[in-house]
Amino acid sequence: MRTAKLRKAKSEIVKFFKAQPARVFLRSELNKILVTHILDWKTGREVTVADFIYFLSSEDLLKKIELEFPGKTYKRYAMENASVFEIALSLYPRSYLSHYSAVFIHHLTDQIPKTIYANHEQKLSSVSVGKLEQSRIDMAFRNAQRLSHYRGIFQDHEIVALNGKNTNNLGVIELSGPDGETLQVTNIERTLIDIAVRPVYVGGVFEVLNAYRLAKDRLSINKLSAVLKQLAHTYPYHQAIGFYLEKAGVYSDTQLTMFGKAFPMKFDFYLVHGMKETSFSERWRLHYPKGM
Repeated sequence: MRTAKLRKAKSEIVKFFKAQPARVFLRSELNKILVTHILDWKTGREVTVADFIYFLSSEDLLKKIELEFPGKTYKRYAMENASVFEIALSLYPRSYLSHYSAVFIHHLTDQIPKTIYANHEQKLSSVSVGKLEQSRIDMAFRNAQRLSHYRGIFQDHEIVALNGKNTNNLGVIELSGPDGETLQVTNIERTLIDIAVRPVYVGGVFEVLNAYRLAKDRLSINKLSAVLKQLAHTYPYHQAIGFYLEKAGVYSDTQLTMFGKAFPMKFDFYLVHGMKETSFSERWRLHYPKGM
């Protein structure tokens, strides 16, 4: 039987997988591993990737996972200790954790989120169309914010695959996750910007505000401004970010002034979509939920 050759090389195969930083694999990746190690493991060319997968599964080295998303099933092969974050990042190449998942990895929340956000960017750079006007802003923020419906379930977690604008993975860094796994995740500055833009992906404006408070000793206002300028959002999200910085109550007036001077304020803006009763911040020209 062809898998007999794999069993003879079991100790070497086990050693190889234990040394890998990745703990989740695609079928194509397993095929590449097999082909690369034909001579090392003395498997011979007659051993197929199907044989390899059968061997890995029967020896409890990897388990097959099927993730059901709208219109598509993703098949992955994972080690027993693979985390849900690694599973989520395996859906698309160059994916990274963002929004609530990034907030959690950076310890900017007291919650343990059950929804995982993995962002993979669009291939082409996003280009804003049309001149920004107050009426456009008012109309856009009148109703609830649109959500990604491309979601799947893994164990007791929901995975949301976001298709963000092309930024060439701006502000994405490598960090260790809760289980010591290597993860791609937005840095603190990019994370705070993203959740101000999409508070719905972090549990709402109060979770955003809490993250800004907890980021106090690690946030660089200069870096925050620089990343925001590079992202070049159409809408003036700097006004929302300035409001969060002020409302957090942990940043100095010098820091707030420095941030405010970095951006013009030509329009009235909104902290979040679909607000019913609001108050208004003169400093940031911002409508925000009444009572906040």
